[in-house]
Amino acid sequence: MSAVELAAAIRAGARSARTTVEEHLGVVEAREGELHACNLVTADAALEAADAIDAAVERGDELGPLAGVPIVLKDNLCTRGVPTTCSSKILEGWRPPYTATVVDRVLAAGAIPVAKTNLDEFAMGSSTENSAFGPTRNPHDPARVPGGSSGGSAAAVAAGYAPLGLGSDTGGSIRQPAALCGVVGVKPTYGLVSRYGLVAFASSLDQIGPFATTIADAALLLDVIAGPDPLDSTSIATSYEPVAPVVDRGVDGLRIAIVDELVEGDGFQPEVLAAVDQAARALEKAGATVDRVSVPSARYGLSAYYVIAPAEASSNLARYDGVRYGLRVDGDDVATMNARTRDAGFGPEVKRRIMLGTYALSAGYYDAFYGQAQRVRTLIIRDFARAYEQYDALLSPTSPTVAFELGAKSSDPLAMYLSDVCTIPTNLAGHAAISVPYGVGEGGLPVGVQVLAPALGEAIMFRVARVLEDSL
Repeated sequence: MSAVELAAAIRAGARSARTTVEEHLGVVEAREGELHACNLVTADAALEAADAIDAAVERGDELGPLAGVPIVLKDNLCTRGVPTTCSSKILEGWRPPYTATVVDRVLAAGAIPVAKTNLDEFAMGSSTENSAFGPTRNPHDPARVPGGSSGGSAAAVAAGYAPLGLGSDTGGSIRQPAALCGVVGVKPTYGLVSRYGLVAFASSLDQIGPFATTIADAALLLDVIAGPDPLDSTSIATSYEPVAPVVDRGVDGLRIAIVDELVEGDGFQPEVLAAVDQAARALEKAGATVDRVSVPSARYGLSAYYVIAPAEASSNLARYDGVRYGLRVDGDDVATMNARTRDAGFGPEVKRRIMLGTYALSAGYYDAFYGQAQRVRTLIIRDFARAYEQYDALLSPTSPTVAFELGAKSSDPLAMYLSDVCTIPTNLAGHAAISVPYGVGEGGLPVGVQVLAPALGEAIMFRVARVLEDSL
């Protein structure tokens, strides 16, 4: 059953929340040993929450839109008193003293967290192989990666651990694993969803969003978590307009274009490009006009991102000093203790990005690297703005390929970074995008098509995504 159907059945008393949670925990028990999608399974707390939902139904209480629906949370979202690791040794033993706004909102809506999910350490990666606790595997083929960095949430939803999940997206970390695992993944407009309680990677790029198995479920979860938050200074202050009521309005009369720069070049598998063409034909059949458009600066998105994101990460991760959080390795003096703690606590990819970012921000190189990358970012924003003057939404692949084998790109960071070539431009622009499962490619593995929209263009984006879902 979908999340929408489950919540309706539980609210009506036609289905028990406890039974629902028990069934999903049974799936976790059956597959977790193989997939390792979770860092922590919160079974006891989930069953207790389910019993509370069932008691509220019996009393006739009014329940939220996600009443009794299991959900998984990426392990960089804080929940008070629950271990939050970011899949890093440096946060060993840390239990947050507060709860993320998005977690508070899903709890208030009646959702029941069943697990904290694995990720690339501090959300730095595209395969969920960089976790200090071991890799997550793709439910469709355990010899392959689930994508990253939110691979644990994507794999958990795809495997049936829960109908819904939350992840974070800094350069594609929701959409790319959603594509590789065959689920829906949403990167909302920057500031539409509060980042309070999200452990920061790159603060000007990070955004929290939903995983789901259907477009309607993703829309419902977005409606629950979106909206202003006084605890987040980057939160958009204007009131939020729900998208769930408009997802079925179709695309008749909409203008849509495939982005030239996101379908050209080496590295795209033919089946992935064919899926985009098929999606375009489906939208034309549904009444939209589909064209091609150039966003020239999008081809530089990858280069700009891998200066800006590491620069922000080097600043954000400086707080892990062996004094205030988690792991501490003693030394003869403070500087030695700091160095030993970070050496033992951070993994190779995190160290690589901290060094890249520190170099880019250093005296003599700031303008040449960080300043130049920010100018490229401005060009990307302007080029997308011109495209959206002509078109309501844009199309591209989500990932250039289907899921690759575990270890295939671990020794080649550049090849790994290229996995996000289609998703990064949206983060740099601060716009919205969604990955929709759209057929299969090599080895019968899922393919995702990406729908891009301007800032606060979620309503049209979901309408397009819904038509694509129906066309299959």
